[in-house]
Amino acid sequence: MNTLPITALYAGLLAFVLLWLSIAVIGHRRRAKVSLGTGEDKALLQATRAHANFCEYTPFCLILLALLELGGTAAWMLHALGLLLLVGRIAHGIGLMHQPGSFRLRQVGMLATFTVLIAGGALLVVRGLLG
Repeated sequence: MNTLPITALYAGLLAFVLLWLSIAVIGHRRRAKVSLGTGEDKALLQATRAHANFCEYTPFCLILLALLELGGTAAWMLHALGLLLLVGRIAHGIGLMHQPGSFRLRQVGMLATFTVLIAGGALLVVRGLLG
C-alpha cells in the first residue's frame, strides 16, 4: 500500500531532474578534463552549483510534502506544492547552467522553491500548534 502517493509522484519526477543535472556535471567534467573540483572551468562550476543547489533544497521540500500528506492536507494543495517545486527546480537548473546564467530563471526557481518552503513550513507549524 502506497501511503504517500503524491509525494512519491513528485519524488520520482524530481529524481529525473537530479539525473539530468548529474549527467550535465559529468559531461562538463569530461570536456574540461577535471575529475575533482571545477578547475578554472566556469561552465563546470555552474553545472556543479546547479546540481548542489538541487541537492540542498529538494530533500527538505520533499520531507515537508510528505509530512503534509501524512497529515491529511488536501490533494490539490499537495499537487500545487509538488508542481511548484518541480517547475522551480527545473527553472533554477536551466538558469544556472546557461552562460553566463539566466538570472530571471534562477529567480523564478528560487521564488518557487522558497514558496514551497514557506507554505509547507507554515502549514506544519500551524498544524503543530493547533494539535
